[in-house]
Amino acid sequence: MKVTPTVLDQDQAAFLIRQRVARLATADSAGKPHAVPVCFSFARASVYIALDEKPKDVPVTRLKRVRNILENPDVVLIADRYTEEWNLLAFVMVRGRAELLDPDTEEHVAAVRLLRGKYHQYEVMRIEENPVIAIRPERAASWGALDEPDASGPKVLDTIHGRRSVRRYLEKGVPEDLVEQVLEAARWAPSPHGRQPWRFAVLTRQETKERLADAMGEEWRANLEMDGQRAEIVEKRLEGSRRRLLDAPVLVLICLYLEDLDAYPDAGRQRGETTMAVQSLGAAAQNALLAAYDSGLDAGWMCAPLFCPEQVVDALGLDRKLVPHALLTLGYAEGDPPKRRSHLPLDELVVYRD
Repeated sequence: MKVTPTVLDQDQAAFLIRQRVARLATADSAGKPHAVPVCFSFARASVYIALDEKPKDVPVTRLKRVRNILENPDVVLIADRYTEEWNLLAFVMVRGRAELLDPDTEEHVAAVRLLRGKYHQYEVMRIEENPVIAIRPERAASWGALDEPDASGPKVLDTIHGRRSVRRYLEKGVPEDLVEQVLEAARWAPSPHGRQPWRFAVLTRQETKERLADAMGEEWRANLEMDGQRAEIVEKRLEGSRRRLLDAPVLVLICLYLEDLDAYPDAGRQRGETTMAVQSLGAAAQNALLAAYDSGLDAGWMCAPLFCPEQVVDALGLDRKLVPHALLTLGYAEGDPPKRRSHLPLDELVVYRD
């Protein structure tokens, strides 16, 4: 077992930060122990634990862990990883002294910000009104494969590799809660200054999808004819695109929204700001596609709205500050889709290493 007499080393800190739950052990003045699972955040030399709004029989200041800390500030926090692959077992144990941070103090405000940054559930909880437990580590011990990935956790690469673009769907409705999960994933995409410069329109009514398809179809026809394509090819492509819209149980229209972005006096930086917004829109779409697959749904990405944004806005009666960029189709695949296009190997994509 590796022991550090004062603070956590880098491996211990990195492991602790990755964990979503830990166990807090306290004892009263007589030494009677008490242990509970806790959500926590770690920064610099302190561990912070919220006293949140989950149903409790007593006020938070009367919780056993709080009373114990007031009587005896010596505590232990342990975060561990269990997996059936025992070569990946690991834990970090922190011994230290705990105190309660009063609301509105500078450290309390910073701790609440950290906790909300780690757990999105805290966004709607009034944790800022309660004290926060702060642990000042004095000793740390650890054991096991601290720097190995968690084999029991979700496999992001499996989801990325497994996701496929679907064009044909079963006539099976999509539960509303799954649509919400997809939108929630999109909401958490990175964005410039955290402004989330995109908005979503969800279409499930057949009449609405038909109105959108009609409006987009005329523009598609004009573009295809402008490209000199034969009439029979134009009709075939229009019919295929229309079918993709009408057969999908759910359509999610992703629109660019630039109103909240920073404004610059020079055109160059303003173009950069807009480019960042478009990049983040793509990240939101990718989050949604991966979440759909993870939820047992299938999905496809259509860029058609980008070529007729005014028609889309008019057909749906949207705010003209919204710029339609993409449509995501959601549902259950009619069958396994054709093999996806091959991807270039990494050695053809990585152009520089140093």
